[in-house]
Amino acid sequence: MENNFKMIAKTMYGFEPVLAKELLALGAMDIKEGTRNVSFVGDTGFMYKANLCLRTAIKILKPYRSFKIYSEEDLYKQIYELPWEDFMDVDDSLAIDATVHSETFTHSKYISLKTKDAIVDRFRDKFGRRPNVDLDFPTLRLNIHIEKNFCNVSFDSSGQSLHKRGYKSATNIAPINEVLAAGLLLLSGWDGQSDFMDPMCGSGTILIEAAMIACNIPPNLNRKEFAFERWKDWDEDLFEKIEASVLKKMREFHFNIKGYDTSPSAVHKAIDNIENANLSEFIKVERQDFFASQKEGERHLHMLFNPPYGERLEIDMPKFYKEIGDTLKQSYPGTDAWFITSNLEAIKHVGLRPSRKIKLYNGALESKLLKYQIYQGSKKAKFQE
Repeated sequence: MENNFKMIAKTMYGFEPVLAKELLALGAMDIKEGTRNVSFVGDTGFMYKANLCLRTAIKILKPYRSFKIYSEEDLYKQIYELPWEDFMDVDDSLAIDATVHSETFTHSKYISLKTKDAIVDRFRDKFGRRPNVDLDFPTLRLNIHIEKNFCNVSFDSSGQSLHKRGYKSATNIAPINEVLAAGLLLLSGWDGQSDFMDPMCGSGTILIEAAMIACNIPPNLNRKEFAFERWKDWDEDLFEKIEASVLKKMREFHFNIKGYDTSPSAVHKAIDNIENANLSEFIKVERQDFFASQKEGERHLHMLFNPPYGERLEIDMPKFYKEIGDTLKQSYPGTDAWFITSNLEAIKHVGLRPSRKIKLYNGALESKLLKYQIYQGSKKAKFQE
């Protein structure tokens, strides 16, 4: 037990319960939900596993020190005192991300700079030389979080945001973030036990995340690197053991995953990304107008999509959303249809009553994830009056 330590998984607003559930399933201890984060306890192997397997985490931080500060000089002094040479050498590089929620400290960039100065000055005073800053691939990436007068210093074990899964070579104008896609799927209850469809699939993100959930494939298997691989205590053998154990938990999938898009370039991009993710055997993408389509077969269908918001495409929104409702009602019996939108006005034109509404954010845009249950046969009329 002595090897266990506290970690913090950062996530997006609204996904805290989903992430907590993921952590519980992975075997984390002492799970506590916060705002846009969930804290938990595990060992080094679990830190590796969390980075590989969590679908709704953006970063996994390993807290190092917390202290009170009342001025920028205070911050400098406290950071300078810490034994940074235990974690990096003078020839290594560092990067610092800072977030501040404080009346005393208002500029995150200045906090990053002050922290960097303290660390490099310590090295210069001790060794006569100083490490460099490398914003892209540093040996050590630190996270400084200041809340009022409390400063939390953490090691960032992930590096680049975990939404960068490593399978995207091509994206559309406004691609959906991979963590957002996975979170929407998990919130919608997608478990791989039915057919799945994204009728406006863009570059294929939702389809890929849906297939990875269905087959229990670790989402970050295709990533080139995690930050912890540059740490002094990096244990490659342990990482390979963890990787092998999670790969053994993959499962078979016996249903269909299908994507439509009207744009030929989107269809090509989606197919490329699906190939990069090694998921071509599970996902089919076609150029097809959803509004001219019909449900195939009698089986239950789970649908999730991200329709255009009118932010980037010139679309007659009331007409567009009315067509979504009409198509679902007339052509997709036996379907649970979910979609996310930030065009809260346009929802009124769908003409169906959502059975669930969940508040989320897509980037800075307040959005709603909506569920429409389309029933088979006579139930349909009864439930949608």
